[in-house]
Amino acid sequence: MAKRLLQWHPAFCAAMRIELEEEADKIRIEEEHLLGEKPMQIDLLIIKKDKAQKIKKNIGQIFRTYNILEYKAPDDYLSVNDFYKVYGYACFYQSQTDSAEAVDPAELTITFVCNHYPRRMLAHIKHVRGITTRLREPGIYDLTGDPIVMQLIVTKKLSKGNNFWLRSLRNDLRSEEEIRTIEEKYGKNRDKTPYQAVMDVIMRANDEKMEEKKMVPHEVWEKVVLDIGEEYGENRMGQLAERLIAASRLPDFLRAIKDRDFRQKMYEEFGIERNT
Repeated sequence: MAKRLLQWHPAFCAAMRIELEEEADKIRIEEEHLLGEKPMQIDLLIIKKDKAQKIKKNIGQIFRTYNILEYKAPDDYLSVNDFYKVYGYACFYQSQTDSAEAVDPAELTITFVCNHYPRRMLAHIKHVRGITTRLREPGIYDLTGDPIVMQLIVTKKLSKGNNFWLRSLRNDLRSEEEIRTIEEKYGKNRDKTPYQAVMDVIMRANDEKMEEKKMVPHEVWEKVVLDIGEEYGENRMGQLAERLIAASRLPDFLRAIKDRDFRQKMYEEFGIERNT
C-alpha cells in the first residue's frame, strides 16, 4: 500500500533537473503546468530561453522552444489513451494564448517517459497515425511521421553513463554493484535538493530488496560523525543517524545534518542523552 503512495512524479522532475543541470541556463522548468482554469496538468514543461540554442544532453536534443513531458511511474504503463491525452495537451497549450500562433506549433515537442516499452501504444500510432518508432540510442526512440516532434524515453534501457539518475528511478534495483554506485554518486551531491528527492524515492521504492542503511553513502556518515560532531561536540550524532536510517526516515536524517534545532528535537524523540 505504501509503495502505491510514493511520489514518483516529483522525483521524476528532480531527476530531469539533474539530467539537464548543465543546460540549466538555457531553459525554464515548470512542474505540473496548469492548462487553463480546469485541472489539466502537464507533468513537466520545459521552455528554452533562447530558441536558437541547442540542447546537447541526449534526452533534450529534440527540444524546441516548448517541450511537454509525460511521465509514467515504474508500475504504470503508457497507453493509447495517454498518447491522445498528451497530444491533446500539446494542442491545448498552443491554443491558450492571447494572440494567434503566439506559441508556434513548429516549436512544440512531446516526450513520453516510462519504464516499460509501450508496444501496444506504438503499434496503434503506427497503424492509425503512420507514426514510426526509430531507436536513436539506448532507451531513446524518435517517433516520426507527425507534424509535432516526439520522442519516447524508456528509463530502464537508458545508458548508465549518460542518464544515471533517470535510469535509477525504479523499484526493481537488485544488483549490489548498482546500489553501491548509487551510494557513491549520491554522496558527491548529497547537499543538492534534486538529488535528495530522487534518492528518497529510490530508497523507499526498493526497501524490500535492500537494507536502507546500505544506501547511505560512506561520505554522509563521515560528515555526520566527524564534521558535525567536531563542530558541535555532539558525539551522539552517529547514534541519531543510525536510528533515523533504521526507521526509514531519510528526509529527517538529511534535515538533521543541517538543522541543529531539529537535531535536538530528534535527540529528545529517541531519548539520546549527551555524552553517551
